[in-house]
Amino acid sequence: MDIRIEQPCPQCGGPVELSESDRLLTCSYCGVRSFLRSRGLFRYVLPVRGRQSDLLHAPYLRFKGTIFLVREERIEHQLVDTTQAAVDQPGLPPSLGLRPQAMRLARLGEATGGTFLRPTIRATAVLERAARLSTLFRDKGTMYHRAFIGETVSFIYLPLQRRESGLFDAIRERLLVVRENADGLQGIPFSTRWQVDFLPTLCPHCGWNLDGEGDGLLLTCSNCDRAWLADNTGLLPVSWKVVAGDQRTRLYIGFWRIGARIPALAMESFADFIELTNQPMLPRPEWRSRPMEFWIPAFRIRPRLFLRLGRQATMGQYRLRPQPATVRPGLYPVTLPPAEARQAVKVILAASAASPKRIFPVLPRVRPTDLSIALVYLPFVSTGQEWLQPRTGMVINKRVLGFGRSL
Repeated sequence: MDIRIEQPCPQCGGPVELSESDRLLTCSYCGVRSFLRSRGLFRYVLPVRGRQSDLLHAPYLRFKGTIFLVREERIEHQLVDTTQAAVDQPGLPPSLGLRPQAMRLARLGEATGGTFLRPTIRATAVLERAARLSTLFRDKGTMYHRAFIGETVSFIYLPLQRRESGLFDAIRERLLVVRENADGLQGIPFSTRWQVDFLPTLCPHCGWNLDGEGDGLLLTCSNCDRAWLADNTGLLPVSWKVVAGDQRTRLYIGFWRIGARIPALAMESFADFIELTNQPMLPRPEWRSRPMEFWIPAFRIRPRLFLRLGRQATMGQYRLRPQPATVRPGLYPVTLPPAEARQAVKVILAASAASPKRIFPVLPRVRPTDLSIALVYLPFVSTGQEWLQPRTGMVINKRVLGFGRSL
């Protein structure tokens, strides 16, 4: 489930409602467009009705994403959406349950007021706890690899109110922490490091207005045909290409093309990949000099389809001829950052193995080296309810593709 956030426009102050995945703010009142940047995790607070005094906010770490596990002869996956307490305090609920989805959150700011408990549980430990909640871990068999992909991590604060008898949930008016456990709790004031910054969506190269969608990470300039990746450090240039379509093309969908060597498997070329994964095909002579590349979907999609598309694009890379890209209609938003695409290399390698026993046991020793990355858009044609990539045979249901943007 996605959560909704109220965010005032930095230009006119008008109310704007964003989804959790939105990074591009477009104000319907003044028309300004800004990219949201945070120096760390985004921070939100559950809303409190009416005026409250002496609030103490308890942090919860929200995790939403897909866990992939590579076991003895199979790949398992599960979507996880949870909030876990980031402070070890008796009386506090271990999770916020459905409240972040049921309520419209506010972004944490100086106007929030009150003080804030410091997280006492490391984020990695909280993520481990979230992973353990998954049914995947009920199987005690051998696990060769685990990866979190397509994840969203943020802090959500639960407002607590000090009263004579202890700390109360300021929303439900219910005692949570009795007085003897609450007396020693001290919060810290709001830190400017938590403040969200707003960047103008202007091309760093030519100053033209950049184009993009609310949940997209890629902004493009129609004036100089450059692409920029928006992250918490600012706008970074992206090497991008496109595989030419034809008159039937209605949509271009991006894949991260990651060049890598796998020393643990002596995998350097595409021919090595075909042989080591035991594909039912003979490698062509020219594949011996073709560097190995893994093609990772640059968009969030259901995990089973993510594996299939990554495998098909990686297997069919010899059919693709990327060329310099220009801005054009029909570019599907990039919603998976390159850092997470790199994490998916071992998962796609495992998904491509026709003989798991040859690849899976080696995964703990696999360390991809000589990494290079570029974004490549592939042309898709409409076939009624599906999008088809003619050169590789990839098929994506239109409704499933749209649903992936809320993952």
